[in-house]
Amino acid sequence: MKLSKKKFKFTATPEKVLGHFKIASPEETIEKILRDKSSITRFGDGEFDFIYGVDMNYQKMDKDLSRRLKEVLLSNEENLIIGIPNVFNLEYCEKYIGRAIEFWPGWVNKYKFKILKLVSRKKQYYSAQISRFYLDYIDKSHVGEYVKKLKQIWENRDIVIIEGNQTRLGVGNDLLQNAKSIERIICPAENAYSKYNAILEEAKKVSKDKLFLLALGPTATVLAYDLYKLGYQVVDIGHVDIEYEWFLRKATKKIRIENKYVTEVADGRTNIEDVKDEKYKNEIIAKII
Repeated sequence: MKLSKKKFKFTATPEKVLGHFKIASPEETIEKILRDKSSITRFGDGEFDFIYGVDMNYQKMDKDLSRRLKEVLLSNEENLIIGIPNVFNLEYCEKYIGRAIEFWPGWVNKYKFKILKLVSRKKQYYSAQISRFYLDYIDKSHVGEYVKKLKQIWENRDIVIIEGNQTRLGVGNDLLQNAKSIERIICPAENAYSKYNAILEEAKKVSKDKLFLLALGPTATVLAYDLYKLGYQVVDIGHVDIEYEWFLRKATKKIRIENKYVTEVADGRTNIEDVKDEKYKNEIIAKII
């Protein structure tokens, strides 16, 4: 399937309204996490939409979640970095192809004035795109090396994954093969914030020398902040496993992964095959469903 690069034009000029934000690249963001053992919480379009009062297909509107997301976005913690979309500086879109080049400029244009109320040109931000390294890019030649660098975050670490039911991060591939050990707390695939207090209480039982990897939508964005404040290192890693699956399969569009919950594909949230992987089952230390 041949994908063509698409030009984008505006009658309005979001570049003049926005622009000149200090947003590190995905590679620089990984370097920051590795160098300083930073934690990261991330805001994609869905988290910003939620702040603006628009719910998601897997998380219904919750005023408290909306409030907490805004609180986290406006926070200034010493070693908790805030990931936002690199496309807030629109020239980043020149790297993109396919649906990304169709979606992002229009989304930024739609919300440009609201974005400006939440994002400061004076603040150093980092990349929310650290887990989106393959499908959207024109140049995919760097992906193998990028994944090697990404894997260094959990290399020889005891990790605890907090993920949605059927997310199954790293199951069936080698993404987490270099981790020292893996444990999992399984949460609802949809409307996880309804169980937030129970999830947080379970997470607090974990030793502080372990690394949290979170894949739980906007709930993870808030959870990363709260766990960081409690003294943990936390990486809100989000969509990384599905992106890696697409990379391994050389996908040219978003596709269903048979035994994993894929929120962005029409048939990716139903009829998900079970896994018989005993290692995965033994990694589960708690279920909050």
